[in-house]
This record gives sequence, structure tokens and C-alpha cells, in this order.
Amino acid sequence: MLERLTTLSRSAKQTILLVLDIVLVPVSLLVSMAILSGYLPSAAAIVAEAPALILLTTASAFLSIALGLPRVQLKSYELSALGRSAALAAVLAGILGIMVMAGLSDVEVGAPVVLALIYTVFSAASRLFLLQILISVYRQTGAETRVMIYGAGVTGVQLAMALKSSQDVRLLGFLDDNTVLHGMTVAGQTVYPAQRIEMLLETHKIDKVLLAMPSLSQPRLAQIARRVSRLKVEVQTLPSFAQLIGEEAIVDKLAPVLPQSVLGREHFADALDGGCGAYEGRVVMISGAGGSIGSELCRQILHCNPTKLVLLEVTEFTLFSIERELRALAEETLCQIVPVLASVCDARAVTATIRAHGVNVILHAAAYKHVPMVERNPIAGISNNIFGTLTMAQAAADTGIERFVLVSTDKAVRPIGVMGATKRLSEIVVGDLARRNSTTIFTMVRFGNVLGSSGSVVPIFYEQVSRGGPVTVTDPDVTRYFMTVQEACRLVLWAGTLAQGSGEIFVLDMGKPVRIVELARQVIEGSGYSVRNASNPDGDIEIITTGLRDGEKLHEELSIHQKLAPTAHPKLSRAREVALSEFEIARALQGLRSAVDKGDANAAVEEMMRWVKRDLVANTAPGVATGDL
Repeated sequence: MLERLTTLSRSAKQTILLVLDIVLVPVSLLVSMAILSGYLPSAAAIVAEAPALILLTTASAFLSIALGLPRVQLKSYELSALGRSAALAAVLAGILGIMVMAGLSDVEVGAPVVLALIYTVFSAASRLFLLQILISVYRQTGAETRVMIYGAGVTGVQLAMALKSSQDVRLLGFLDDNTVLHGMTVAGQTVYPAQRIEMLLETHKIDKVLLAMPSLSQPRLAQIARRVSRLKVEVQTLPSFAQLIGEEAIVDKLAPVLPQSVLGREHFADALDGGCGAYEGRVVMISGAGGSIGSELCRQILHCNPTKLVLLEVTEFTLFSIERELRALAEETLCQIVPVLASVCDARAVTATIRAHGVNVILHAAAYKHVPMVERNPIAGISNNIFGTLTMAQAAADTGIERFVLVSTDKAVRPIGVMGATKRLSEIVVGDLARRNSTTIFTMVRFGNVLGSSGSVVPIFYEQVSRGGPVTVTDPDVTRYFMTVQEACRLVLWAGTLAQGSGEIFVLDMGKPVRIVELARQVIEGSGYSVRNASNPDGDIEIITTGLRDGEKLHEELSIHQKLAPTAHPKLSRAREVALSEFEIARALQGLRSAVDKGDANAAVEEMMRWVKRDLVANTAPGVATGDL
């Protein structure tokens, strides 16, 4: 029977509420008479008040419609609607008072006041009673979501009041970390300790926990959300009022750290402007064009007005993405964008591409650079980084192009891991071709860590902060050189322009190395949070150490000898190092090729490290500090 209430039309529901307002008038009047006389009114007394009853009920019908009371939904009946009911009751009391003074009613003098009070109370109570009936019916006929609110503050109370009228949500209490509130009743609900959450969720069969603490920091909210979600319960976060009205964005508080604060030195972007002499009017090919460095090289080299930009990339999606971007950027230029889907290890494809497009300059940025990943996949690292470089450089020499620039890394200096060793042997291979070739100018560029590049530490730190921490560093003493991607790419352009063909290694004046733990602190604080440690136990994000990974060093270097020669550019220097002989390089490549062809990772790494150590011995022998590579 009651279930039919849920299927009534809106007009039918309004009619019921109007009838309720009318019926409450005689009921309230009779109750008022009983209160003032101390006994139930007799039939004769009720008949005597018939004129008053007729007039008051008629007036209540018109007043209820005029005040819009039937149109107020039961779940929306609150203070303003109660005021309308009180206004209606006051008018009815005034009408009854006039009738008493005119002798048209025999009720007690105080009856109008009592009538107003009784009518107001009955009007509100009847609507709340009907609302509870409807909620019960809806809950019995539909799926019920059982929820608890985490946070018994102002926002939590407001949410609880809103949920009271919900038809399909049942609130079963609050959770809060504040011990003062534990056991108290707030908004009709008990506040429980958050430590009991597991037991409470199971006991009350909770489906969802609502986090109503918008003033908490994002990391703290993320920590609570992760802890609750592990209990197989859905978690939702309530935005603050400021966010809902648009005064504060509903996003996390992460903000980019300024390059200067991370670099610990002046940003050299403007100081490196220029260096386009080797590329203007030329056909330039960039390998690894879809990567972090390769894609930025493509963007910057467009300013040098090349006639054609050949994008060599092995990953289809990244090639598609960078081609679309560059076509848009090159619309107002005469530069032709040519995407080539091929591997740097494919000698046939590389040579064919160079000849087909008349390539003049190659910027070789394709490489596997993630230290732990290459450490676990040495065959792939050796094949791509060493033999891919050999393929590209040999094709450049065979076709007689003007310039070849290898993008290297500071991890190639005294390498202890696979990635650094592959890059050092790549340098050795390019240096060997530089000494044996008089047509093509071969040169190399050593980078420190590039901020924001794929797999670099800063994006990882941001991701960890967004999850609520902790932020992980490998060692509290580890340091690294850092540069922005703009600095790195402009360094490449300048190196290609300044290179003279002796296989120089160019490095940027990068200042002092940066402690990674300090960088982690800057990312946390730059994102609007505080570091949690022994001296600040209430901080937002903790920094923990995990230990150095395989292939990692505490400190990186830019040159084996630490002695750099100046160049025509004040911010750029040359590293001068000796090299293995042509015979030694041939033996090294032959041994590596044999191990790679057999798929013997251990033999390949052992062979590679043997020649890297021999190279290091040659460079650290007395009297070779100024030797030329």
C-alpha cells in the first residue's frame, strides 16, 4: 500500500500536502481549546466554533497556496519553509483573534497564540513524519547505499544533514581522528574513532566512505583514501565550498618547481640562444625524434630554418604525435616534415633514408637511458645504444654527410652499470670514426639529468607527492647534475655548430651538483606541502631512502679528468680524453657482437665492462690528462 506513494504524480503529492495544511487547522484549534480549558471540548463547543473553523480552514487553503507550501518537497523542508508555515499560522491566529474580539468566537483569549504555536509544530512534524515514511519505503523498494562520513567537522555535519533526506543513501555514523569527538553524537550520528574503521565497515556493511575534510592537505587525504580503499570500500572526497563556487580549483596543489630553484644556478636558456649555423638551409635528421630530448630538438631546430626535418623514430605513436605537432608549428615556414618509422639498428633503412632525403646533419638522440631498465635488459641496451649508434654513425660516414652529433650522458664517465657503459662505448665508437674520417664532422654532447624528461626523477617525485607520498630517494648523499630540456637541446645545437671534427665531447657549465634529497624537499614544498620527519612529525610528505640501485653511483662526473677546455661559447667546454686504438675498438665490437648474437647477456656485459675498464685505465694513466680523443 505505502509503496504506491513512490509512484504518485507531482500534482497528487501537492494536493496531499494542501489537504494536510487544511486538516491541521481544526486539529490545532481543538488542541488549543483543550490545552486552555484543561479538558476536551464538548460537541456543543465544537458546533459553536463552526464559523471559526470554516473561516480558518478556507483561509488556510488560500494562504498555503499563496505561500507555495504544497510545492516545497518534503526533503527540502527546512528553515525557510518552516518560516512559511509559521507565517500561515500567524495569519490564522490574527483571524481568530479578530473573531474573538468581534464576538464571533467563544475561545479563550490566549487561544490565537496557542493556535499559531500548535499549527506550526504540527505542520513541521507532519511533514518530517511523511518524509521518514517515504524514505523507509524507498529504502525497502530500492538498493540502499550504506555510508559513513570521515570527518565530523563543519563540512561533515553539512553533508550529514544533506544525506538525511536522501532516498537511497543511509548514513551510519562518523569517523574522525579527533579524540575529543569520539563517542559524541553529531547531526544525530555517533562519532567513532578512525582506528576502528575496519571493524565498523564490516559490522555496518558499509558500501562507501565519504571524506569530508577539504581543509586537509592533498597528500593526507590521499593517504586516508588509500588506507580505506584497501578495505574494499569505495572512497569519495567532498570538495570544499570554495572549490564548489569556483574560488579554488578542484585539482591537486601541485605546481611546477622553478628551474632556478632546482638547478642551483642561473638558467642558461637565453645564454644559449643561437647556434643555428650548422642547420639553416640544411636537411636535418633526428633519431629518437619522439622522445623527450628528440622532440624538443625538433621544436628548437625549426627556429633554425632547415629545409627539411626528417624524424626517425621506432615507436609509431610517438612518431605520429611529434609529426602532428611539428606540422602545426611549421605551417608558417618552408620546412618539410618527414616522418620515418624505423630502428636505428636497421642499417638498410637508415642509409636509404639519408640518401633519399639528402640528409646533411644527423642529431642522434635515440637511446635506452633508464638505468635500472637497461641493467635488467643488457642485450637490448647494448644493441640499441652501442650498435644503433655504430649503425647511424657508419651510415653518416658512408654517405658523406656534413655533421653527426651524438647525445651522450654524464653516466658515461667512469661507468659502473650497463647503461653508462653502453654510452661510453658509443662515445668511443663515434670518436674512432671521427679520427678515421675527414669528410663528416663527428662530435658528442654529455648531458646531466634533464628535468622533466621521461623516466627522470622530478616527474616521479610529483607522482609520489600526488599519491600522498612517501617520496623515495636512493641515498641521502646522492648528487646529480641537472639541466632543463631547453638547455640540453640548445647545447646540442651549439655543439653541432662549434664542432671541428676531432670528436670533441661538449659539456655545459652546469655549476655544482644538486643533492637529490634536497630536490625532493623542494618538490614537496614547491607543491604547497611540508616534509614530515623527526623534527616535524605533523608534516605532509615523508622522504625515505631505498638504497642505490644496480648501475647507480653516488656522484656523477662530466669528464674523466675534471679538466675542461674552453670553447668559443662561454657556457660550453670541451672534455679531452684519450681513446682506445682502432684495433682495440674492433676487437671490442667483435666480442660484443658475438655475445649479443648468442643472446648471452652475462658474456656481453662482461665483455663490455672489460673494455670500459681498459678505456678508464688509458685515461687515468700519468701524462694523458690533456690527450685528445
